Amino acid sequence: MLHMLTSHLPHVQHSKQYSMEEYNMRLQIFTENKRLIEKHNAGNHSFSLGLNQFSDMTFTEFQKAFLWSAPQNCSATKGNYRQSNGLYPDSIDWRKKGNYVTAVKNQGGCGSCWTFSTTGCLESVIAINKGKLVPLSEQQLVDCAQAFNNHGCNGGLPSQAFEYIMYNKGLMTEEDYPYTGYDGACVYKPDLAAAIVKNVVNITAYDEMGMVDAVGTRNPVSFAFEVTSDFMHYSQGVYTSTECHKTEDKVNHAVLAVGYGQKNGSPYWIVKNSWGGNWGIDGYFLIERGNNMCGLAACSSFPEV
Repeated sequence: MLHMLTSHLPHVQHSKQYSMEEYNMRLQIFTENKRLIEKHNAGNHSFSLGLNQFSDMTFTEFQKAFLWSAPQNCSATKGNYRQSNGLYPDSIDWRKKGNYVTAVKNQGGCGSCWTFSTTGCLESVIAINKGKLVPLSEQQLVDCAQAFNNHGCNGGLPSQAFEYIMYNKGLMTEEDYPYTGYDGACVYKPDLAAAIVKNVVNITAYDEMGMVDAVGTRNPVSFAFEVTSDFMHYSQGVYTSTECHKTEDKVNHAVLAVGYGQKNGSPYWIVKNSWGGNWGIDGYFLIERGNNMCGLAACSSFPEV
């Protein structure tokens, strides 16, 4: 039995190393997670779960490493987004419209998802408006954006990060200010600023149709939502949850809506995550649209360049 499990165990596939003592504890957690995944997949759900690099972790450990430690206060309650004339497409996927979305990145064991949601959105907005797709620096935001109520590896919000970039007059590239995954000293060099933000657009809290309008007519949009325990094992399909809350005080993870569509009459968002390309659908996931699932419409925003 152990031999059978070993080939699937994350320590082989995801090059993790354990002491013998820890190995037994991890094997126990892994076996319990595997049981939960199989139980879910045997039921009737719109999405399936699978083993991945997190399968040897408890949700408490996962939370500590990858999600915000404290709730963030969304500043986007009074939105300044003006909707278009309502003529948005039935479905859209910015990845297929051109070279507008960078590859999925990996935040590692740092609660810096908000920086990846921010750079992902800004990268796409610049590519759509200026025709050039350049990976931007998350580490600069981790190290330098504290004055805007962001907390490095302990969380932050894309809307606040866009404000920082606007007032700081620039964000460097990934190449010039590479990601380490740790809180560090700010080493921003103004002469190497590669992206600037002219305005921050907040979509009114809980206005999910405003999000559809923005993604359908403008560009990808950053949003935050609440991750609960089953989401760490997400594999494919349209994610829904009865466990999560729908209010802004519970959101704990920021991501990027790069499109939307529907499957068998069920509307969904296409979302870029920052847990590497091996998680979910090549680093992406689909989540129910139109029902403020897990608070995803609580604080969404994008920059203008």
